[in-house]
Amino acid sequence: MSLATKGALIVVSGFSGAGKGTLMKNLMKNYGESYALSISATSRAPRPGEEDGREYFFVTRERFEEMIAQSELVEYAQYVGNYYGTPKAYVMQQLEAGKNVILEIEIQGALKIKKQFPEACLMFVSAPSATELRNRLVGRGTEAPEVIDQRLNRACEESQGVEAYDYWIVNDDLDATTVRIHNIIENVRNNHSERNSEYTVSANEGFVNKMRDELMSFSKGE
Repeated sequence: MSLATKGALIVVSGFSGAGKGTLMKNLMKNYGESYALSISATSRAPRPGEEDGREYFFVTRERFEEMIAQSELVEYAQYVGNYYGTPKAYVMQQLEAGKNVILEIEIQGALKIKKQFPEACLMFVSAPSATELRNRLVGRGTEAPEVIDQRLNRACEESQGVEAYDYWIVNDDLDATTVRIHNIIENVRNNHSERNSEYTVSANEGFVNKMRDELMSFSKGE
């Protein structure tokens, strides 16, 4: 498959608790005419306030495995015991219509997308620090302590793979970060990626390494 010439394919991943979902909602609120936010399918149960077809397509594990077998997904992965995947038809329709398509997916799926679509732009969202990340997870009040520990351990694992991404996005202020993401995407779409140099993963190597060290200390119980 190849990307449509008018639309850009943007993959957004990030540590659980970094606020990537909230950022994407704000992006759609402020710049919705330019974007299509792909809705993922998942086998996990809805959280309070979530609706089928809005945050996710909530399906049974059996139905998800049927979707895999019938090649209905661009990518899929397992995360904390549940399936997540991107339905193929919607993505291709929106790209062909000239929309910038946002895929909010985990790192496993992001790497699969990059393999299929080398032109895709990969962005990784982080909290300003590992301590802030943990505070956000606790502050959500939706998960048991052992699940939060799982998410922090997973974040430690994910931090080892961020070099595969094009951009490192620190979510320190919702509105400012939303504008930053939009500007980066506009530059990518218009072939002006050189204007984004300060936000590349390589330009933030020191920050990335510090985040890794902090997450590692959490995983060791320090």
